[in-house]
Amino acid sequence: MKVEIWSDVVCPFCYIGKRKFENALKDFAHRDEVEVLWHSFELTPDFEPIPGESIHESLAKKKGVSAEEGRKMSDYMTTAAKEVGLDYQFDKTIPANTFLAHQLIHLGAHHGRQDATKERLLAAYYLEGQNIGDLDTLVKLGTEVGLEAAESRAALTAGTYAEAVRLDEYHAQQIGVRGVPFFVFEDKYAVSGAQPSELFAEVLEKVYDEFKPTKPALTMVANGDACGPEGCEV
Repeated sequence: MKVEIWSDVVCPFCYIGKRKFENALKDFAHRDEVEVLWHSFELTPDFEPIPGESIHESLAKKKGVSAEEGRKMSDYMTTAAKEVGLDYQFDKTIPANTFLAHQLIHLGAHHGRQDATKERLLAAYYLEGQNIGDLDTLVKLGTEVGLEAAESRAALTAGTYAEAVRLDEYHAQQIGVRGVPFFVFEDKYAVSGAQPSELFAEVLEKVYDEFKPTKPALTMVANGDACGPEGCEV
């Protein structure tokens, strides 16, 4: 059974949604038959970080609110993350463009290390305050999940997987993805947002029971907390 997930590395609900889905998958009797594929989605493709600007200021600017309101939104997401065991460190978070990070995830997929690469980048950004828009940082993080430093540097410098990122994003447009995380089960059912683990568990059971090789139109199961080009709805 195939589960495809569109998400961005700088989407707080994407990390939360990843944990909620993983918790459901952990208890799914047929988890060994589930193939999870990560797809690229850039919330702000043209984002250019301003040196010294905090994530609170960056978020406030994107949402058109005060820096204090930006901090309150960060606090809300920090609380939501703690519910799934994630300790967000927004005061250390460095705003970043994620185009290179998505390319590294595709390189990880090429070597069978896609989920590990995705997880490492999310942790680096939200828990450790590392700059995931920096080439040297990405190369270092890649080595921590088993990727060769020389290959990572060459691929990121040459844009080897740039087209793969754009193809993911084009596919997202074609199926109507407006916010992430966005989960597609066997090209049949879609779940938008960081839904409760119980809902993911229900969908896993439903899709497994109905498993067929056909590809009908998507049926939206639920909408929830997600991030879009204009920011995260909280």
